[in-house]
Amino acid sequence: MRHTTTYTYDAPVSDSLGVAHLVPRSLPWQRVSSYDVTVTPTPGDRTADVDYYGNHVTYFQVTEPHERLVVEGAGEVDVAAPVVPPAPLAAPWETLRPLLVPGAPRAWAATDLALPSAQVDHPAGAVEYAARSLTARRPVGEAVTDLMHRVHADFDYDKTATTVTSTVEHTFERRAGVCQDFAHLMLACLRSHGLAARYVSGYLATQPPPGKPRLVGADASHAWVEVWLGEHDGADTWLALDPTNDQAVGDRHVTVAWGRDYGDVPPLKGVIYTEAKRSTMQVSVDVAPLPPDPDPTGDPS
Repeated sequence: MRHTTTYTYDAPVSDSLGVAHLVPRSLPWQRVSSYDVTVTPTPGDRTADVDYYGNHVTYFQVTEPHERLVVEGAGEVDVAAPVVPPAPLAAPWETLRPLLVPGAPRAWAATDLALPSAQVDHPAGAVEYAARSLTARRPVGEAVTDLMHRVHADFDYDKTATTVTSTVEHTFERRAGVCQDFAHLMLACLRSHGLAARYVSGYLATQPPPGKPRLVGADASHAWVEVWLGEHDGADTWLALDPTNDQAVGDRHVTVAWGRDYGDVPPLKGVIYTEAKRSTMQVSVDVAPLPPDPDPTGDPS
């Protein structure tokens, strides 16, 4: 897996400070075999840390004058499909609202994910739209999956319909958007009814049509949502849904980071000091399966 971002400027940049969410999370269903983030030119200062939500974050500062900056995350990740036990899925959705049922086990840990956030407000349209799926005493797994089906059916995938700063209300008006917009829309629908849900940033390994080669760089950053199903067996349980593709998250989804919305976990953000008037950004994401071991036994004969 490889995610490369290249910035070019029409005048030297004297100082570039960056924050990157590029290292995938280690999870019960996801094992990070190896992963590294490289920055060119070499940063004078660089450190790695973990943020409030447990995401891996890389901080860097490049003080060498440059007109081109390349940031790349690359490595190997083993992914299996997350499995959610039947019991949490069967709970009535009304019982899983941490602000309204604060005494529920670990409700305190999900409270901030039931509130509006900077990029996910709760317009009236979201409340009304979600109400058709969140009917009285409906099992939470059935209700939120129905909402995902409706978002996929009612909204068109259109890269020209929105921008990175588009609001949930704008997505409702255009009835179109991209994965980030559909994730924000679902979050608004769920949170406006009291459910806790988080924005997940990652990658989706695409598969080519039969007989066609897989194109390097054809994959892209992806986004989906996870809905809090309460505490079970001593841990929080989440249901991960991908409204863009109308499916539960599976072994083709690589989880990088999660938070309240896109603003918490963009792949890259930062500040530069320069007199440049123009700049460009190119992003290439490649998620490829490893070739099979020709001899799993390790027998060289």
